[in-house]
Amino acid sequence: MTFLSLQRTEPGAPVGLYDVDKLIVEARKLAAEFRRTTGKPLGISGEIAEYDAARLLNLKLCDERQGGYDAVGQGEREGRRVQIKARTIFDDKKKGQRVGQLKLDQEWDSVVLVLMDEHYETFEVYEALRQDVIAALKESEGRNNKRGIMSVAKFKAIAQLVWARDTLAHGVYSG
Repeated sequence: MTFLSLQRTEPGAPVGLYDVDKLIVEARKLAAEFRRTTGKPLGISGEIAEYDAARLLNLKLCDERQGGYDAVGQGEREGRRVQIKARTIFDDKKKGQRVGQLKLDQEWDSVVLVLMDEHYETFEVYEALRQDVIAALKESEGRNNKRGIMSVAKFKAIAQLVWARDTLAHGVYSG
């Protein structure tokens, strides 16, 4: 198993033509402009979310996709296998937004949901443990719900807020 490191390159070290940090900044701008111009999303929110989750939560992204997870935790999440999901919120008032299908038949320990604004900037990150996700899905299974599908509101209700742009800016959240 190989992992992708998102650590910044040391000054003076040889680098490729593009730095990943700079590419992500440009990808955010391009995705936002594409949506403003066409009214459709560009479809890169998942990659941006993986990058942000890895950077903000000290995760190591898998180079090659594993069965049910995108990253492995380091530090306080050491060894935790993490699915990373993204949702770009273009309209706060729109109800019924959903988290992408969760891979219940695969091995993973938690799910991280990265919420982004219309500029594809992360504003909140939630994490839910496997047992909490499965319990919530079982609870709603009989309500005309496909297996592995959950609303953003339900996910937020069972998950823990692990990073927030607003509270970080005010020095309240320590991460």
